[in-house]
Amino acid sequence: MLVLLAAYATVAVSIPWWERRLGRAVWAVAALVPSATVVWAGTRAAGVLDGGAYQESLRWAPSLGLTVDLRLDALSLLMLWVVAGVGVLVLLYCRYYVEQDAGPLAALLLAFAGAMIGLVLADNLFVLYVFWELTTVASFLLIAGPGKRAEQRRAARQALLVTVAGGLAMLLGFIVLGQAAGTYRVSAILADPPRGGAVSAAVVLVLAGAFTKSAQMPLHGWLPAAMVAPTPVSAFLHAAAMVKAGVYLIARLAPALADVAPWRPMVLGVGLATMVVAAWRALRETDLKLLLAYGTVSELGLLTALLGAGTRTAALAGVVMLLAHAAFKSALFLSVGIVDHHTGTRDIRELSGLGRRLPVLFGVTALAAASMAGLPPLIGFLGKEAALEAFLHGTELAGHQQLTVVLVVGSALTVAFAARFLHGAFGGPPAERAARSARGPEAGFVAPVAVLSGAGLVLGVAYPATAALTTAYANAYPPGAGGPYALALWPGFTPALGLSVLSLGAGLLIHALRRRAAVVNRLPRLTDVQYAYDRAVEGVDRLAVTLTRHTQVGSLPVYLTVLLTTVVAVPGAALLAAAPSLGSPPLWRYSLEPVLAVVMLAAAAAVVAARHRLTAILLTGAVGYGAAGLFLVRGAPDLALTQFLVETTTLVVVVLVLRRMPARFDSGRRSVPGRVLRGTVAVGVGAVVTCFALAAASARTAPVISPGYLRRAAETGALNVVDAIIVDFRALDTLGEISVVLVAAVGVGSLIRFHDRDAVQVADEEPLARFPTTHWDEPRQTWLPGAGERPGGERSVLMEVAIRLLFPSILVLSVFLLFSGHYRPGGGFSGGLVAGLAFVLRYLVGGQADLGAAVRLRPVAVAGTGLAIAAVTALVPLAVGGAPLDSALLSWHLPLLGEVKWATSLFLDVGVYLVVVGVVLKLLAAVGVSLGEAGATAAGEGEGSVR
Repeated sequence: MLVLLAAYATVAVSIPWWERRLGRAVWAVAALVPSATVVWAGTRAAGVLDGGAYQESLRWAPSLGLTVDLRLDALSLLMLWVVAGVGVLVLLYCRYYVEQDAGPLAALLLAFAGAMIGLVLADNLFVLYVFWELTTVASFLLIAGPGKRAEQRRAARQALLVTVAGGLAMLLGFIVLGQAAGTYRVSAILADPPRGGAVSAAVVLVLAGAFTKSAQMPLHGWLPAAMVAPTPVSAFLHAAAMVKAGVYLIARLAPALADVAPWRPMVLGVGLATMVVAAWRALRETDLKLLLAYGTVSELGLLTALLGAGTRTAALAGVVMLLAHAAFKSALFLSVGIVDHHTGTRDIRELSGLGRRLPVLFGVTALAAASMAGLPPLIGFLGKEAALEAFLHGTELAGHQQLTVVLVVGSALTVAFAARFLHGAFGGPPAERAARSARGPEAGFVAPVAVLSGAGLVLGVAYPATAALTTAYANAYPPGAGGPYALALWPGFTPALGLSVLSLGAGLLIHALRRRAAVVNRLPRLTDVQYAYDRAVEGVDRLAVTLTRHTQVGSLPVYLTVLLTTVVAVPGAALLAAAPSLGSPPLWRYSLEPVLAVVMLAAAAAVVAARHRLTAILLTGAVGYGAAGLFLVRGAPDLALTQFLVETTTLVVVVLVLRRMPARFDSGRRSVPGRVLRGTVAVGVGAVVTCFALAAASARTAPVISPGYLRRAAETGALNVVDAIIVDFRALDTLGEISVVLVAAVGVGSLIRFHDRDAVQVADEEPLARFPTTHWDEPRQTWLPGAGERPGGERSVLMEVAIRLLFPSILVLSVFLLFSGHYRPGGGFSGGLVAGLAFVLRYLVGGQADLGAAVRLRPVAVAGTGLAIAAVTALVPLAVGGAPLDSALLSWHLPLLGEVKWATSLFLDVGVYLVVVGVVLKLLAAVGVSLGEAGATAAGEGEGSVR
């Protein structure tokens, strides 16, 4: 089964390649996979119909309990033949129907078929949901087509919104159901059905998803709207595949959940109401596809009621009608495509006498319409007789007599719209309107219609074979008081037969009266669900515009206030409940901690009162340095060193950026209520974060993992457990983090370069006016090189000489931190930051030209080399039979030096080092462009300038 799903995906992806080589014959290639599915299912049929089942599992994430479970039983076998069998014929039909762009449509149809196959084989609720949504996405693409027509885009969007909304409700129901059952295996839930109030809630949610997928009223509007899609898409999705997903889900879960309180009222009420109302609506339609669409909605309502009733006879009738509907409705849709292709219209008012011109098509279409009306000896008759028997004698169902009356009315309306379709498409005198094509359709064009119509006849005449295929599922229910019902072409003179004849006569009478204009005008109009949907979407759009107008005001303080207020209100309310369990944690352990805390709080308070931007940034840095001090006091020198270096690098970069901003904050008077509100929110966020940290620490139930890290650090040859965690125990995290950092740096740099491209071009023309050297009051403080600086401008010679002398020593220190990180504080990240600060100093005293002289490599090349080294370090163990990111401890005995040990994880640290250095260089390059220095760079100032 897994191979089967892989075949669908593989061939769907390769279809464009086949199209370039085979042209329209690509449809035959596409049909091979569903044909193989039919054959494969046939080889498993004997064991399945005897009550067996075939299972396969793919262990995806065993530690999380995630597995792809597939199971083939009687119901999924039936659906497999329906989906794959109709799929073969639809794909072959497309060979004559589709004139251009065959590849994309063939690939999408095949992908959709694969998703449906996965859905019916899924034995896990989550796997079923994944394939459920894959069918939704594929149907969206199939309905929208190339996206050139507005009505197709609108219909696809409607189908997506409605079915995805139902799917999300269904997912929640699956979760509740799985939790109540203690398993998410569908077969396990069927074997031991759960009960309780949670299950009742799950039933409502799951049925909501099934109703949207199978277009039950009032959620049916998307299906008639989807008739703008090509006819083969309608024949496959809306007759045999997608719309069957909902009724399949009902049939799958009914044996376990039919006795749960809301199940039967929902499926019987919604299903039979949909059957009658949609059939009535079909009598008013003049477009053949819309008529069939409402007929499909009506028949899906009948299937919902039968498969959800929870009795053996109703289940038997449901699966027989499911087979019948797939055959006759697909045939009818395909015949409409031929009519449209031949005449250029689907409007009943413009068609007349087509039966005389296309007698073969008329004959096979009439056979399909007869099966839809329930005439013997077709399979539609078998299903209708079983349905009448299920409700007429279904004493297990409350109000079964009333249900029978509704079923007879719906059956009569079905006969009426079947007659209306046949007469509207093929009846009447010869039309004056000339056909688009004087020749009749090719035999291959009509053949799929004939096969589907003939299937309805064969399945009806060979009813013992049909019974063998369908009773295997129905036998999951008890036989009932009167014994098991058996399919028969001639059941004898029974009340069900009498009701069947009555519905047939009433339907023909309705059709005869329907043709009278006076009667037509007096037919009551039903509520237009499409109008309601359009108004609802329009209302949501207006609401969105209104909310956006009042919330997206372009003010960062407003946005932060809203976000942080939400943080205080939502998690804060939950933390209040946990407050009593926090106890009285110690405020500090060491006497130096209160001193550092006072310094940090004072600096934070001073930031609020600061009016100069530079002052505020320096005070913010003081808070960061205070945090580094706390780390150091608590015995975490690695964290303290990293915090110190990060804070220093951030401080320098932010100060450089601030030179493009005014020196002072906005001096305008802010309202007192606004300041009070922001202050309150800030204090609230601090309290929430503090309480969260305390609650998280007090909620620990498992033993801490730090002793385990300390105990196993020796295995890596490390004395510094922090570095061992970074490059060994959590090496995969480190590899992912440096990748993210590199991508972010490249993105930020690219955005800044793009934004300031025009500014860079004019930087040489007006440097002082556009890019002033400083933004504070002392104009002589030019130790930070401005964008408008020229080589040879005012510089601090003493500082430049000192930094040039210190630069090699700082780089040596960075390399020392890199290699010593395995044994003492340091590592690739700390060493890279120290090296980055060395380049920052060169930039501060000499600008981009001096920095380019110090490093002649592109920043992206440096960072990319580091990421490549880290990736190779991760993959090399695979070549020697190890696991990715495995490390080995190597040792050599060298003359004079003695025994030397080192771990291969050192290469990962080297990669981290280079990535950090490259990111810092990239940020400096971006800052240089932002400040206008790229103008000089572009002019060729410095052969090795950073780019």
